[in-house]
Amino acid sequence: MIRTTRALLVLLTLVSLSACRPNEASTKLPLPVSTNAIATHKHTNHLAREKSPYLLQHAHNPVDWFAWGEEAFAKARAENKPIFLSIGYSTCHWCHVMERESFEDEKLGAYLNEHFVSIKVDREERPDVDKIYMTFVQATTGSGGWPLNVFLTPDRKPFFGGTYFPPDNRYGRGSFLSVLQQIVQVWQERHGEVTASADEIHAKMELSAAGHAPGDLLLTADTLRRAGKIFMEAYDPQNGGFGGAPKFPQPSQPAFLLRYAKRFHDDAAARMVLHTCDKMAAGGINDQLGGGFARYSVDAHWLVPHFEKMLYDNAQLAQLYLDAHLMAKAESGKQKAETEFADVARSILDYVLREMTHPDGGFYSAEDADSEGHEGKFYCWTWDELSSLLTVDEFNVAVRYFGITKQGNFVDHSHPQPLAGQNVLSVVHPKVNKEDEPLLISARTKMSSVRAKRIRPHLDDKILASWNGLMLGAFARAYAVLGDEKYRTAAEKNTTFIRAKLWDAKSKTLFHRWRDGERDNVQLLEAYAFQLDGVIQLYEATLEPKHLDFAIALAEAMIAKFYDAENGGFWQSAASAKDLILRVKDDYDGAEPSGNSVATLALFKLAAITDRKDFREPAEATLRMFATRLEKTPHAVPYMLQALDFTLEEPRRVVIAGDTDSTDFHALLHAAHSVYQPDKVVLGNAGSVEEFARTLPAKNGSVVYLCTGKSCQPPTSDATKLKELLR
Repeated sequence: MIRTTRALLVLLTLVSLSACRPNEASTKLPLPVSTNAIATHKHTNHLAREKSPYLLQHAHNPVDWFAWGEEAFAKARAENKPIFLSIGYSTCHWCHVMERESFEDEKLGAYLNEHFVSIKVDREERPDVDKIYMTFVQATTGSGGWPLNVFLTPDRKPFFGGTYFPPDNRYGRGSFLSVLQQIVQVWQERHGEVTASADEIHAKMELSAAGHAPGDLLLTADTLRRAGKIFMEAYDPQNGGFGGAPKFPQPSQPAFLLRYAKRFHDDAAARMVLHTCDKMAAGGINDQLGGGFARYSVDAHWLVPHFEKMLYDNAQLAQLYLDAHLMAKAESGKQKAETEFADVARSILDYVLREMTHPDGGFYSAEDADSEGHEGKFYCWTWDELSSLLTVDEFNVAVRYFGITKQGNFVDHSHPQPLAGQNVLSVVHPKVNKEDEPLLISARTKMSSVRAKRIRPHLDDKILASWNGLMLGAFARAYAVLGDEKYRTAAEKNTTFIRAKLWDAKSKTLFHRWRDGERDNVQLLEAYAFQLDGVIQLYEATLEPKHLDFAIALAEAMIAKFYDAENGGFWQSAASAKDLILRVKDDYDGAEPSGNSVATLALFKLAAITDRKDFREPAEATLRMFATRLEKTPHAVPYMLQALDFTLEEPRRVVIAGDTDSTDFHALLHAAHSVYQPDKVVLGNAGSVEEFARTLPAKNGSVVYLCTGKSCQPPTSDATKLKELLR
């Protein structure tokens, strides 16, 4: 914990930190909508040169925004002005609110320009910058979220910060302008105390970021058992999910519980996850017409979402629903190819292909919650609207199925004139009579057709190597599990895009963002780690040696650029990132898994495929470094718990030998992926695989060897037998 000292205590006395909006999930407060028309472009600032959709949204504010970089830092040093750093992202609802209220205000813009050097950062492009200053705000205020607003010395050291600041005194909170005025007063009158406090805070942040050397704590299956019990205690038996409102899916937690259920034969844990998946799929958080999940539900019932859709959520949820599909088949003994969970996974991936994919194969980042100034307007329906659109019989079926009411179930409190009677669609009565099924299909078709003509929410069309890695893995695994060739095509096309636009093969460098024909110069652990994970899954789904070679190149580069050989663990940023005041190790699996967690599991898998100890040893050292966190606060690292689970026994290796274009080869490959067996790897007998696998031959066609260490089951060409062996 960073304690507030000296000038910071003065600031806390002067300024009400309750002005900070804790996070995007908090209860929404009614706020006015600005009538300022920025389309006239009265102002143009330095952000007009940028590619980030978020930065471009602010390019015509009266605030003289700079992008994060030396130009802004030099100005602050030369003029001895504090830096006002504002961090958000283009689909952030409360970022839009603060822009309308404050950053479009002429008076406030003029005050910022006179007294501060103002910098805007897209947290999705620069999570490393966001991590540093979010850590500071969380440590000094007890909460965090976006927009994140932090005040820095000219050498970028933080001394005060918060999240959302209102434009005037309300709800017991000081106005944003009053905050600025008091910070200016303290900066001018007690400058030495402010800089001394910032230096002290920075020193403590450096000490905290350095982490601890790996200890002697032994991680065993008991670590997993205790973690599973903690998660299960938070289960909501009525609504599914873990904890109360607001509810975030946080897919790495239920994904771990499925592994837990498998390891400890705990049927109750499996039922909790499957029930959660059922409830989420039926809720308003799941787009019932177009597919894809919103970021979270503001209630405990998964009914009313915060409507923005994020690529990283949908990638992880597609994986979770594939897991649930395989587990449900095993639990019920069903042998049919599909379950309802598979249908949900398909709906997610089909949404991404339809709405979130660049023509050349990259995946876009997000869709906004707002359209036409109203949150959720694109997605919601009124009773009267549906009654005029549908026939009487269609209307009656749709009303019952989706729970439509005249009064509605959603109010957009962020608008001064909320739309009346808005209904978020959810599945209230899933059982439909056989004679009513055509009516429901017809109603959905008409509703989808009308909705397609509405104004869609803003699309953030930047392409991030990190999030693309997560979605690449989802498409690759969906092909392996479901056998749909279009998912393999999407995965292959995506990895071709990333290698062409963001990968420099000569220097083994992976950059983070591509948009509008240009890439950035940023290197991040999560880009390498998430891509590595996705490419490994693409290799396991196809057994194409070129994909394994790319995974090896990524792993080698990741270790060289980010690994802390002295203490274990991976730095979030490369040593070449000179614009940061410190390097940190991301250690939290929240809405997104941390780079450390994904890197650890991916390296263990790659080591099992290649038998390279230079991949295994950094992963083992990282687990040792995080051992205390895994033991004491497992809820913070559910994805890393999956890495620990993978290491507790020698992983099973499914080695398939034969002609990769043959029908029998593909039958065995899909069979290998059709059983929920998370602690295994699938590999071929050619290319850069481990030496023993290369000695295993095909026999009168394709065959599969199920191996542990140097011991294998007798080879089989029978896909059904392979499934039995894996079970």
